[in-house]
Amino acid sequence: MNELYEYDCAVRNEYNVFCGVDEAGRGPLAGDVYAAAVIFNKDTIIEGINDSKKLSEKKRDLLYDEIIQKSAAYCIATASVEEIEKLNILNAAMLAMKRAVEGLDITPQVALIDGNKAPLISCPAITVIKGDATSQSIAAASILAKVARDRYMKKIDEEFPQYQFAKHKGYGTKLHYEMIEKYGICPYHRPSFLKKVLK
Repeated sequence: MNELYEYDCAVRNEYNVFCGVDEAGRGPLAGDVYAAAVIFNKDTIIEGINDSKKLSEKKRDLLYDEIIQKSAAYCIATASVEEIEKLNILNAAMLAMKRAVEGLDITPQVALIDGNKAPLISCPAITVIKGDATSQSIAAASILAKVARDRYMKKIDEEFPQYQFAKHKGYGTKLHYEMIEKYGICPYHRPSFLKKVLK
């Protein structure tokens, strides 16, 4: 049995139905922020599951399909660039998490949230620091959010190929900054993240 599954088993001693929640895309200079919530049945073990940042893209893609297939319920949600600009990135990430939890077909008794801050949701929330390396449910949510966001960035890349979003996924790489300098910003960029560049 893997440690992440064992952690969830311990939670299950207190709560029968719970979801793991995580977000992806707080750091990039462009694109929506994504979040996912996942509920597993008590005997579901997914081998190889881990914090999405520790997995290769190929492995994440395979696990994404397996998580969707084996979860009792899941929901992937977003907050838009407009919402990020209006609310700030932390609050927009919380909004995406709230939407993910509230979009589940099954109502959880508690939500395990990656990190140290929880969104305002209709069920109790427990924050878990480094949750995506601790809980199978949170790790699964981190994979769903990351893969869904990467796929969305590849779609944007087709619309604005000059920025090469498929390569850097909107993060502040040297290449990305060079493209912004060359072409200016597009509607998917987050102006509040680019104040220095835009001056």
